[in-house]
Parts: sequence; structure tokens; C-alpha cells
Amino acid sequence: MRTLIDRYIDAYNRKDVEAMLATMHREVVFENYSAGMLGLRTLGIDELRHLAESSRHLFSARRQTVTAYRQDGDTAHVEIFFEGTFGVDLPNGVRAGQVMAMPGRSEFRERDGLLIYIADHSE
Repeated sequence: MRTLIDRYIDAYNRKDVEAMLATMHREVVFENYSAGMLGLRTLGIDELRHLAESSRHLFSARRQTVTAYRQDGDTAHVEIFFEGTFGVDLPNGVRAGQVMAMPGRSEFRERDGLLIYIADHSE
């Protein structure tokens, strides 16, 4: 599963939506948690495609770096360091050019050689 996750993260860093989706099962579930609260969930590859394409412009540059990897059965736990430069001004006061850097973690599950579940967690 590590190779599959590395392919996904590489495509994410390049903002290559098609390459990201090539690592996904058609029934993929994506969840994003902030401070332990579920803020976003997509069900299926079409919803994830829409999210990925519509949010690609938020950062002019972004990079996830794996800092630790552990696998328990069918679940991989990945510690991530995220760095991004905002590409647009946001209503909450964030301005284009502002840099964000923070640690996080992700959980991945695989089915039929593709990612079926991704959960991103940040504080």
C-alpha cells in the first residue's frame, strides 16, 4: 500500500487530479477532520473529482511530506507535514501569498489495489 500512497501524494503535490484519481477505487470515501470534527466527506470518485478540481486553485503551491508510516492490517497511518502558499484571498482574511505549514495525519485503506478510504486529520 505504501507505493500506492506515495503515488497519490506525488500527484497531490503536482496538483494532477487525473493522476490522483488513478489511485482511487470508484467507491472511494474521503473525509477531512479538523480538531477532531468531521468537516467534509465525499462519497465516490465523482464527488472526489469535483472537490479536487474545484479546490486546486486555493494553493499556488502545496506539498505533503510523509514523516512517518505505519500499517496495521488493511489500514495505513501516515504522519504528514503540509506546506502551502495560498493562491487566492479568502473571506476569512487569509490573503494570496500567505504560507501555511502544519503537521497532520492521514489514514488510508485499500481495496482491489486502489485507495478506497482516505481520512485527513489536522488540528
